[in-house]
Amino acid sequence: MRHAEKIASETGLKVFQVEAVSGLLDSGATIPFIARYRKEMTGSLDEVGIAVVRDRLAALRELDARKEVIISSLNERGLMTEELSEKIEAAQNMSVLEDVYLPYRPKRRSRAQTARERGLEPLADLIWNTDPTADALYEAAADYVNEEAGVTDADAALSGARDIMAERVNEDGDARAAVREYFAAGAVIKSEVVPGKEETGAKFSDYFDLAIPARGVSGHRLLALFRGEREGVLVLSVRPDRDGAVSLLKEMFVKGNNEGSRQISRAVESAYVRLMAPSMEVELRSSLFSAACEEAIGVFAANLRELLMAPPLGRKAVLAIDPGIRTGCKVVCLDKQGKLLDDCVIQIAQSDGLRREAACVLKDLCARYSVEAVAVGNGTYGRETEAFVRSAGLPEGVIVVSVNESGASVYSASDAAREEFPDKDITVRGSVSIGRRLMDPLAELVKIDPKSIGVGQYQHDVDQARLKSALDSVVESCVNSVGVEVNTASRQLLTYVSGIGPSLAENIVKYRDEHGPFKSRSELENVPRLGAKSFEQCAGFMRIADSEEPLDASAVHPERYALVHKMAEDAGKSVSELMGNSSLASSIDIRRYVSDEVGIPTLTDIISELAKPGRDPRKEFEVFKFADGISSLDDLSPGMVLPGIVTNVTKFGAFVDVGVHQDGLVHISELSDGFVNDAAAVVKVGQKVVTKVLSIDKVRGRISLTMRTSSSPEGKKRRDGECRRHQPEKSGPARHSGALGNLGAAFDKAFSRR
Repeated sequence: MRHAEKIASETGLKVFQVEAVSGLLDSGATIPFIARYRKEMTGSLDEVGIAVVRDRLAALRELDARKEVIISSLNERGLMTEELSEKIEAAQNMSVLEDVYLPYRPKRRSRAQTARERGLEPLADLIWNTDPTADALYEAAADYVNEEAGVTDADAALSGARDIMAERVNEDGDARAAVREYFAAGAVIKSEVVPGKEETGAKFSDYFDLAIPARGVSGHRLLALFRGEREGVLVLSVRPDRDGAVSLLKEMFVKGNNEGSRQISRAVESAYVRLMAPSMEVELRSSLFSAACEEAIGVFAANLRELLMAPPLGRKAVLAIDPGIRTGCKVVCLDKQGKLLDDCVIQIAQSDGLRREAACVLKDLCARYSVEAVAVGNGTYGRETEAFVRSAGLPEGVIVVSVNESGASVYSASDAAREEFPDKDITVRGSVSIGRRLMDPLAELVKIDPKSIGVGQYQHDVDQARLKSALDSVVESCVNSVGVEVNTASRQLLTYVSGIGPSLAENIVKYRDEHGPFKSRSELENVPRLGAKSFEQCAGFMRIADSEEPLDASAVHPERYALVHKMAEDAGKSVSELMGNSSLASSIDIRRYVSDEVGIPTLTDIISELAKPGRDPRKEFEVFKFADGISSLDDLSPGMVLPGIVTNVTKFGAFVDVGVHQDGLVHISELSDGFVNDAAAVVKVGQKVVTKVLSIDKVRGRISLTMRTSSSPEGKKRRDGECRRHQPEKSGPARHSGALGNLGAAFDKAFSRR
């Protein structure tokens, strides 16, 4: 396979691994399928390794495609030479390739082109090749004076010649490579405020007069600068020292000491200022932006994964409440499968009498529908509603959980929500989403555009196509890691199953509605347009709990059913007896079943699945409770120690919900007593933490928190600066009660295992 050796050398992988991944991807296999069911072929590459091969292969193929376009253009115009062909083939990246092509690219009208049309190229050649003295040069230039052509005197002729030489300098591949390297090493980002924008652009005040090296600039600062420029508040330049760059070029092109050399020197300076510097700045900006996007998208993807993989409460009867003050709290009751059973509105903000009536309604609903948990949305009036529910005298054993409702309004107004609940208003749909999110965060969150969940940094500033691709990959990975119960999964959830997509997901749901629940995995092959390839890709990730074939409820792929039946037969047991019996499963000698198609990695996975069939990789659910009596900024004071939940992790720190409707910032310098280089190495979205309040800015609604046992002055200075620059996106950071991580003794009262 073309590029296999190159990718292998760049990534440290084996050539056979790259070739296997390439072949599988080209055949239509998905990353989750390859990682799970083709380990022998890939040498047990995980999803990350497979994605690295996929992305690098795509980049190299894009480079190949561009080479073909350039070669075709050159051949059509009769410009291709053997030397040029070799240079094109040797180009290792787009920048080098475009440098090779630049002298031959069809040009817009330029000063050099005008000079050539005026017949000045021979004069440029004379200067370039012979370095004439002043007398010889002006004598030669006088021969090119032609008033009709616009060359009025010798100086005009020399000016045109310099334009031609400047273009040559700009198009020289070695010169561009040297200046590109100079830019990369020494460019400085300078920003100034646009006069008159000081007040309206106050949020960018830290960048009103800034000069920082472009090399190593943090992605979030760069995106902030670009946003300031885009909004017309800042003027930016991204360039190295001008004189140094010009000197670098002069060393390459100015060899003599006559008047001709001085003319070349002036041409070099013109080439840099007019042509090369602007193009290199655009190129460097693009490179910096791409790296910043990669960083920001990586942060968003990591946060989204933690949120999607938050522990589910599971199949329990849930009463869900969308808090409200003037219009009341919208209440719904859901059965263990998430089906809407009842809905109503209660008023708890107007009077004690209405509160007593609301408490009676909640107790009646809990008794009538055997409610096991109450989910309270964490939006406006959420903390007050949660406190009311806890004091309402609900049946013993009913847990109360504050649930992230970020994005619930997006779902409730969607076509999918209207289709499911055509006779219910938007508030009821939102309450249903809150309840289902407690039961299974992954199944509910896939119905919402990941960008609406708000767990990234500068998500609206990055390349949106790249962001969508990355987030879709995360969702696909999470869905397939957990697996999907075919007979209860929504169309949106099925869409992310390996090999399915929106069209087949719709067909599966339609078939299920028309024919009833699927009785076996093999029945999936009856779904219109779900062919053999799609079945191969999706079957292992689908679950059918009540199938006559017990393996249909596991992650064992149908292509290995015969092998498992052979294992059971050899053990003198049925497959049903084998499943869930970890001691029996572990006693099987898997070496007996190794073949050309099945190796130790797959056999190990099969044994693990037999020991715990259909196991959920998500952690156990934990009920979390915020500190009592803390529901607004007015309740906070410096020095308070509060339990909280991490809602967003960025490169500069973590946002934590402590129960007051405004997330506090734990700056990266305040995450630990030791030095922290990466906030994500210390905390994850959804993790329960213990924080101390450092300061509260009620005017701007900002809270500074620490997780250190002591706070340093340096940390405070850095933290305050970041707090000014980086506030959550307008959609707000997502808050989620599904807990991750370990807690100390100080947190024992905040949560309990369920």
